[in-house]
Amino acid sequence: MKSPVAAMMTFLVYVYRWLISPILPQHCRYLPTCSTYMIEAIERFGAVRGGWLTVLRLARCHPWGGQGYDPVPDRWPISSAREHPPIS
Repeated sequence: MKSPVAAMMTFLVYVYRWLISPILPQHCRYLPTCSTYMIEAIERFGAVRGGWLTVLRLARCHPWGGQGYDPVPDRWPISSAREHPPIS
């Protein structure tokens, strides 16, 4: 079950798709599109982490950035110190 924040963020993506996206020219550099990426990231990692991954994705979307297939990662890409204890 989604948190209320995750549900609201997903709803706003759908509003964007229905109302704003149709009047903008098609120019997405990545697959999946950023709106699809955001929904998948929120479903996989929750509102905060999924939102952060979306911010990072949007920051990569510029004329000098990459393009092509860029899926939501299967695992959270930022590891914690608990996952990787220091080598002694």
